[in-house]
Amino acid sequence: MDTDRLAKVLKALSNPNRLEMYLEIVKKHEASFETGCECLITDIIGSMNIGAPTVSHHLKELANAELIITERRGKFLIARINEDTVDQVNKILTINRKKL
Repeated sequence: MDTDRLAKVLKALSNPNRLEMYLEIVKKHEASFETGCECLITDIIGSMNIGAPTVSHHLKELANAELIITERRGKFLIARINEDTVDQVNKILTINRKKL
């Protein structure tokens, strides 16, 4: 991952509402391994105190930063974590103490 892409990811997470939304998607993503459910955007809208247009904007920013992947299933919008991006960011931000 180059520094421009990393900066885009970190900028996307720098907004408090977007960070909260991302963390909600992470929670649903982790819970889906146990329950088989997925993260419906309607659930996020209900849990946050912001309107649907603002949620849509934040989702677009998270998707543009490749932090999440969204897909339509009928009338529902579903979001899931882009684990590849998370792994790359984690690898960059993790300190390798052996090399220090």
